[in-house]
Amino acid sequence: MKFFVGVTNNEWFEYLAARQPDEVNFWRPRSQFQVRALKAGELFLFKLHAPFNFIVGGGIYVKHAFFPLPFAWRAFGEKNGASDYETFERMIFGHRLPEERDLDLGCTVLVQPFFWPREQWIPTDRYWGQGIMSGKSFHLGTPEGDSLWAEVRARLTGDALPLVSSVEEPPNRFGAPRLVQPRLGQGAFRLEVADAYYRRCAITGERTLPALEAGHIRPYAKHGTHEIPNGILLRSDLHNLFDLGYLTVTFDYHVKVSGRIRAEFENGRDYYALDNQPLRVLPSLENARPAREFLEWHHGIFKG
Repeated sequence: MKFFVGVTNNEWFEYLAARQPDEVNFWRPRSQFQVRALKAGELFLFKLHAPFNFIVGGGIYVKHAFFPLPFAWRAFGEKNGASDYETFERMIFGHRLPEERDLDLGCTVLVQPFFWPREQWIPTDRYWGQGIMSGKSFHLGTPEGDSLWAEVRARLTGDALPLVSSVEEPPNRFGAPRLVQPRLGQGAFRLEVADAYYRRCAITGERTLPALEAGHIRPYAKHGTHEIPNGILLRSDLHNLFDLGYLTVTFDYHVKVSGRIRAEFENGRDYYALDNQPLRVLPSLENARPAREFLEWHHGIFKG
């Protein structure tokens, strides 16, 4: 097993530590950076920029992907570590050259984040070299990795994380972190669904990402889940119609359009052209496609 320590924007940490969200986007301003060290469910820790050379918290790693700034903001909002989009842009553009303004943003998705109070911060003098700029991997079973993990584990008490082992083996050694299935939040769900559908509208195949929205089949507020089989990527107008029950998806992944569009709005020709058509895009994995239980719920709100 391994874990990773990434260098964070200090302003990002302070903003989120005051709010204690359920997920965060640990973004990187330049798209060249990629996280290759971790698997989903492993531990990702935060280190502040110098002169504050401390590890100050962390979270469970879900994925790393590149998205345009507006999509990342729509997915995570204030969980990007900023109060509004203008502040978010300013934080990122402060680390970019003028010619880099249009680059996609490196998004490292973390769930169940934790932010330690100042008295629990871990000094990094023993673990960090001067040439390390972005981050560093640590492996259990090495003196350095075991030493740092013992310090981390001592601070993760109670039910703070499911990945913390409650067993100490051998004596006087803290147990290794376990790989766990991350519980997705709203922002992580949106990014996962976008990638599962290859960033294309499931119904039309549209590729213009700013026009696409990752929606729930059964809304989270109505006992839906943040799981890919409860998600679908749609063009924004189709997403609105889907949420309102003016169109739905059959068990064999065909589109059904309600006659109520014509009756209520005296329009809808473009939408009726989609009726009975198969979905243009589906996730390649069977277990990531719309699940029957969620489609069945949606059929109940369909205005057929």
